[in-house]
Amino acid sequence: MKIEHLDERVNEYKNSIKTVVEKRLLWKNTTKKLIVNTLKKAEEKYPIGWQVQELNWIHSNEAVNITFDSFPPELIELTNQLPTYQFLQGSSLVFTLLHNGDVSILILFAIPERSMPTEDDSEELGSYSPEQITETLITEKIDNFLKEVIRRDVPLPPGKMGFSKEKN
Repeated sequence: MKIEHLDERVNEYKNSIKTVVEKRLLWKNTTKKLIVNTLKKAEEKYPIGWQVQELNWIHSNEAVNITFDSFPPELIELTNQLPTYQFLQGSSLVFTLLHNGDVSILILFAIPERSMPTEDDSEELGSYSPEQITETLITEKIDNFLKEVIRRDVPLPPGKMGFSKEKN
């Protein structure tokens, strides 16, 4: 193979870098703002103890999340009736910028203090190019997030633990 055969690969490499830069610029100039604004809209319209955060992680990784920070104020009196009730803070819906400019969406679940983290402590909701992120998609992911948090926090109905009632 001659060195000239590398022309095609070198051009593909240059184009891949351009694509990543374009995606990251779209994140910086448009997508991140859309995510923040949509999450803040949900936070303000539904004050259930969640909070929007913008995060800058190691090097150039960035993320936006909405996380359960406190308990809904109207339910505090109710939970005070149970002194042993423990609210698990920290479940989050995260929109994070990947190295290639795509946006990964995931749920991080709160972990009880005495438990070790497991594989079930997060759930991937997909990766999207920044131009695919819309208010509708963000709202759908918030809905998925709430469904999963409810599913984890609310006990299963009786009879759903592998036992069945036999009729005689």
